[in-house]
Amino acid sequence: MRIRRCAVLFLEPREQTEFDLTVLLGGGDGLRRDRRWLALAPHLGTEVEVDASERELLGDLSPGQWIDAASIDNRTAVERLLTEGLLVSDDPAHAVMRARDEALRGTYWHPLAATLHAFTRWSGVNTVQNSKDSGTETAVQMRQVLGAPPVEAARRADASTLKPLPRIAPTAFDDLLARRATCRNFDPSRKVPYELFAQLLQRVFAAQAEVRVSDDLVFLKKNVPSGGGLHPMECYLIVQHVEGVEPGLYHYQAHEHALEPLAGPDKPLREFVMDMVAQQHWFADAHVVVLLAPRFDRTFWKYRHHAKGYRVVALEGGHLSQTLYLSATEAGLGAFITGAINEVELEQAFGLDPIHQGALAICGFGWRGQVMETAELDPAGAVWVAAAAPEN
Repeated sequence: MRIRRCAVLFLEPREQTEFDLTVLLGGGDGLRRDRRWLALAPHLGTEVEVDASERELLGDLSPGQWIDAASIDNRTAVERLLTEGLLVSDDPAHAVMRARDEALRGTYWHPLAATLHAFTRWSGVNTVQNSKDSGTETAVQMRQVLGAPPVEAARRADASTLKPLPRIAPTAFDDLLARRATCRNFDPSRKVPYELFAQLLQRVFAAQAEVRVSDDLVFLKKNVPSGGGLHPMECYLIVQHVEGVEPGLYHYQAHEHALEPLAGPDKPLREFVMDMVAQQHWFADAHVVVLLAPRFDRTFWKYRHHAKGYRVVALEGGHLSQTLYLSATEAGLGAFITGAINEVELEQAFGLDPIHQGALAICGFGWRGQVMETAELDPAGAVWVAAAAPEN
């Protein structure tokens, strides 16, 4: 059997601090500090604690050169690291871990980007409960618990040196921008018309044209910029309240401007949305929820092991969400985006492999409610009358 180290691996020395009365009684500061070494391998997506001998073995082995496992004296360490997937072998018994490692190699991730992506994914997180537990539910509470934040707008020079610019009379586009505010109050009793639903998808996510370089190299033109013109972003929909569309899960085909029905969740749709947005109940009644799921392999086909590859993918999520905000606002709808999502459950529900294609963010749109039950940030009062906003 031949072995080698997995393609990407970082080792983190982590310290965990806990109160210990015996340390205090012994004349110390009352804190017990335990140090551990954790192996972070993005093809696994889970931390693996290693001991000193395993850590040294991982440092000695090459990620590219195969060697005979029999040449390693520490057989116990080899067997455990093979089981965990930190080492890979050509033995059929370890085929699953080897396939995961080879998938990461073949997708051309930058090592740091791959690790960031793999270890910032959530599963089963409840952000609302976390805010309650930390006492940071409202802006006032955040100030009390966290202290003062950095200043709202940085100034690099004395006010006397500033050169004032003229304020230009607002146009209809300025009015549209003023009404662009994150919606946290949706009206599920009112359905989005079918044609309006189609129009928003067409404006924001659809391919507007194509450039065919060869049979297997095609560039799409969309209404947002994309790194290398590659447009890796796929959109998966959770439709709840749209005329003429059965509630459920869909894949949006950007080239054909069509919906591909997918198998639904094993729970009520609203409950599913709640779980996916980490219990942010203010988004649970959105008429259309959109998962932005980039195909990393398409972007990294050009930007192989590139330090900026992951960044341009993330930027594209921002471009799409702002286009959605403006399109929805122009249509009289509300929109939102959130990065507080449970990626692991989303990947499972939509059948995504996070090495090739992962969950990046969730956005959505729908009719805004008539009453602001959850606070929305609208300081100019362009959407809500300022006096009607609830107190924090």
